[in-house]
Amino acid sequence: MNSIVTSLKKYIHVFDLPKVSVIDVLEIVILAFVIYHVALWIKNTRAWTLLRGIIVLLACYVIAYILGMNVIVWIFERTISIGITALMIVFQPELRRALEELGQKNIVSTLIPFDDTRNQNERFSERSINEIVKATVEMAKVKTGALIIIEKDIDLSEYERTGIELDSTISSQLLINIFEHNTPLHDGAVIIRGDRIVSATCYLPLSDNMGLSKELGTRHRAGVGISEVTDSLTIIVSEETGRISVAVGGKLLRNIDGDLLKKKLTEMQGKSGDEVEKKRWKGLRRN
Repeated sequence: MNSIVTSLKKYIHVFDLPKVSVIDVLEIVILAFVIYHVALWIKNTRAWTLLRGIIVLLACYVIAYILGMNVIVWIFERTISIGITALMIVFQPELRRALEELGQKNIVSTLIPFDDTRNQNERFSERSINEIVKATVEMAKVKTGALIIIEKDIDLSEYERTGIELDSTISSQLLINIFEHNTPLHDGAVIIRGDRIVSATCYLPLSDNMGLSKELGTRHRAGVGISEVTDSLTIIVSEETGRISVAVGGKLLRNIDGDLLKKKLTEMQGKSGDEVEKKRWKGLRRN
């Protein structure tokens, strides 16, 4: 019997759990907290798009290493330090903003990492879509230049700070009044987040795409520029022609009408145009 117990102890000790102290638990919590916020920062900035590119490069490196492509492996190993420096330069605005926010945050509220109210709010309501479309069409009729940026997943706080904070409910009257000629807020872009107009007179990066038509002015290049670095949707109304354009993903869709604009906004909301049309017909039938 003693020999059996001794044999069991000999093999069972392998499965003994290591001793976990309070410091170990605290260290795990801190690391989880930091990893969560880094992942959240990557998700809410253009870093997510660049991260996917880095993953592709790493996959190429692994394949080259497995296949014994020594020249490609050598190039990767020699350029990794340059790549890290380049990433620091590319993400300099985001890193600076992250450090500023860290200094301004309430540490107590930050200890609750899953309190992300921004992600809990729906993107925007059907009423907001109707108000945006109505304002855009009305401004196009009278050739009032406008630039409206609608935030999607990537946070636009960097550009929001360049303007004047509003935090107002979306209404066609307010949008028309903002872009009215000779008013204090008409110059620059309006940023919309969810069902709120958060900022006006915002400055945007200009696109350096040489494929854009030379007849397009600064307003259109700014609209395309912001769509190149974020996943936002930009509505542009030309002051010269009154035509409506939409910029998404660095591409410009020109000369659209109110119906197509509503369809684009509905798609951004996460619903298809057919679903909205069915919902509208159901409402008409009930009446």
